[in-house]
Amino acid sequence: MKKTAELEENDNKNRNLILGLLFDGIGMLTFSIPFLGEFSDVVWAPIAGFLMTWMYKGTVGKVGGIFAFLEEIIPFTDFIPSFTLTWIYNYWIKKDK
Repeated sequence: MKKTAELEENDNKNRNLILGLLFDGIGMLTFSIPFLGEFSDVVWAPIAGFLMTWMYKGTVGKVGGIFAFLEEIIPFTDFIPSFTLTWIYNYWIKKDK
């Protein structure tokens, strides 16, 4: 039973890392498109916030979702890898506490 829970946590860990890198890449791509980039952020920001709350449950997901939304909606902050930073917090920093 313990081994199954460990495998499930490991699968979620890898899945969240891969999805996080993909979503951070999408967020940075919108920054690189001249003129269209800032408009696409208006569309991507709520999607990023929702995806963050879907990937991480509880307080981490809620705070991460708000952070991802704000990071995408505020101009010139698209370079911040919010999904990767949340993954690092959730699986490295929080785990040590």
